[in-house]
Amino acid sequence: MHRLEIRASCRMAHSFVSEPIQPVPGTFDATGMSRGEPGLPGKFTWRSREFTIVQELESWRDHGDCRNGSGERYVRKHIYRVRTDDGSILRLYFQRTVGRGAMSKTRWWLHSIESCATAGSPAQ
Repeated sequence: MHRLEIRASCRMAHSFVSEPIQPVPGTFDATGMSRGEPGLPGKFTWRSREFTIVQELESWRDHGDCRNGSGERYVRKHIYRVRTDDGSILRLYFQRTVGRGAMSKTRWWLHSIESCATAGSPAQ
């Protein structure tokens, strides 16, 4: 299900994931939280594997209109492009509003993987 491309001498993997991640408690960015942002976790688990974020490459917000017709706009998601300790580049997001049902408490998600695949990386 992964789309692979050849670029230079590196095998690049780009894949859409859209699966929840579990942040490791006590690793959240307190500086981000002091600004009213969710606080990017320093570590998280996905598919029973722990990842450590070593660099935040980009961050931005996704906005949406008020659902009650007031004309106001709200932040819906905080999106981060990060590098992990194995060299992978991942896109994570924090969903500000959640729905109902089984996933109603899930806020952190792995959106996609774009990485220079190395042995044992999530792209393989």
